[in-house]
Amino acid sequence: MALTATEIGSIVQELAPGLAEGWIQKISQPLPDTLILEVRVPGHTRRLLCSLRDGTARIHLVHDNLPNPPTPPSFCQLLRARIQGARIDGIHNLPGDRIVRLDLTSRDGPISLVAELFGRNADLLFLDADARVVATIRHNKDRVGQTYQPPTARPSRPSPQDPAALEVEPQLPTDHNPFPLSARLEILYREREAELSHQTQLRQRESGLRKNLKKLLRRMAALRRDLEQAGRYEHYARYGELLKANLGLLKKGQTTVSVVDYYDERLPELTIPLDSTKGPQANMDAYFAKYRKFVSAQREIAPRLTQIETEIQQIQAELETMKQGTWQAPSTEGRPAGRAPSSPRRTRTASEERRGPFRRFLSSDGHPIFVGRNARENDELTFGLAKSEDLWLHARGTPGSHVVVRLEKGTDPPPETIRDAATLALLYSDLKRSGKGDVIYTRRKWVKKSKGQAPGAVTVTQEKSIYVTLDKPRLDALKSRNRDQQA
Repeated sequence: MALTATEIGSIVQELAPGLAEGWIQKISQPLPDTLILEVRVPGHTRRLLCSLRDGTARIHLVHDNLPNPPTPPSFCQLLRARIQGARIDGIHNLPGDRIVRLDLTSRDGPISLVAELFGRNADLLFLDADARVVATIRHNKDRVGQTYQPPTARPSRPSPQDPAALEVEPQLPTDHNPFPLSARLEILYREREAELSHQTQLRQRESGLRKNLKKLLRRMAALRRDLEQAGRYEHYARYGELLKANLGLLKKGQTTVSVVDYYDERLPELTIPLDSTKGPQANMDAYFAKYRKFVSAQREIAPRLTQIETEIQQIQAELETMKQGTWQAPSTEGRPAGRAPSSPRRTRTASEERRGPFRRFLSSDGHPIFVGRNARENDELTFGLAKSEDLWLHARGTPGSHVVVRLEKGTDPPPETIRDAATLALLYSDLKRSGKGDVIYTRRKWVKKSKGQAPGAVTVTQEKSIYVTLDKPRLDALKSRNRDQQA
């Protein structure tokens, strides 16, 4: 259901008068590839949706809002810091291509949002006053810092064989519906995206289930081997008792001993292997120890096998519903894809994500920065809230706060974000009085707790360092963004 350049031109023509004299009062990013700008115009509040999802990339007004994640993505946080409150100067599309540009005036001057609404590889770019790319919703590092150049022109219409093509005919607005194209697109794409979401969720769930199934089958096989091994020791209590009754016959160096088996009514003679390097008592104790292994295995392994078999049956039943086309998404929220319902593992809740309180800031690039207030918070921040790929900072060689920069997986921290966080690490340390010093930084995964030390004490590896000074304009900007974020 890809829109053509002509259709996008019709939509922009409809949107332009409806967004004139508007200003952006709220920004949300309910999905990784979807942004909603809440625009206030005289007498009305309108929601402008920009979707970059492959196959359904589009821009139009919507009535319904979408639920937001507990923590806004970094791109959304950057836009909130830089364009919230900005005035809309105009919206237009690049003739003959599926590119829409929204020109704004913020408190920092003119800026722009550029939506590349291609069928695949769609993106949303934030440009500064010099038309340089500040950030993209796809986190395309190759384009950041570059002067924006529209991609090579693409065909204006999909091929006639494309079954997903839409035919959006211009319609005249009415008093009842001033935005007929947006209304039609909202209805069309609601059903299409619901189906795409279901298919995506189905694929992810199936992949997770199959991975978990393989893991459970391997674990079950290992437990059965352990149980089989322990089963060989079932009769070792009998051997130990017989050796106990005949300790006087045993001597160190023997490899076997023949005794009467009092546990058999026929009283046969039984030959028991011995370890020639052990004495009589040690041989007897060894048999009793192995029998205890058998008892322990029966007590511990058998229930675990039963639980694993139950989980395997649940996974296989769910996979069967997928095969038959009757699968429905599990109703339990927060369960990781591929985990069986009885699995104890869970994802973080929103309250756990926000736990703190911690000092909170926003870097100039839109990355959240957390600063511990004391030793207990330092420990909780580093080993509770921070993820392995987050950036961790601390003033070198002096007491101070732990500082954590939240990063998207697979991304590197921008230089200005590192300097912002390092400035905060210096500010909240004993180097504050001197106003300058070295700050070390590394990924959170290279920070370990110091054994036997007080909370907050850590050992750090693979660190780098940066020399910073307490730059007042930088600190003022950090505190200002913090106030805006709280507001």
